[in-house]
Amino acid sequence: MDGRDDIGARGLVRALRVLPPSDKIGWEGITLDPEDTPLTSSDCLFCRIASGGVPADVVYQDDHVVAFRDISPQAPVHFLVIPRRHVASLNAAQESDRDLLGRMFLAARDQARAEGIAESGYRTVLNVGPDAGQVVQHVHMHVLGGREMGWPPG
Repeated sequence: MDGRDDIGARGLVRALRVLPPSDKIGWEGITLDPEDTPLTSSDCLFCRIASGGVPADVVYQDDHVVAFRDISPQAPVHFLVIPRRHVASLNAAQESDRDLLGRMFLAARDQARAEGIAESGYRTVLNVGPDAGQVVQHVHMHVLGGREMGWPPG
């Protein structure tokens, strides 16, 4: 694997991928100023998963975040944590997203405990932008564990 997010259907990934201009965020056919980021987008795969419109193996959810198993796991335990509200990437996050981003980390911690990997260790990864391998334009955290991780990653 090349380190990029893989949701299994490469054609769907290509259809959903829109590289936003540096001062805007965007997704398939829509570009908005960051201050106008919607709660969800019907064009966003992860928004559809968060709303239950696309099936996923959900392992954790609350009013703010959803965690589900990666369909192409890179470790014995590999799940994604996403906010329910659409934020295209960490670069698109606003000051008002501090609590939401913190909730993502706490959800990762809680699910790592539930999976039995908290004591041995786990890795959290946020891919931001095309060079880092971000394919789905919705901020998401990979949580990987259940094996020893090498360094450096990627």
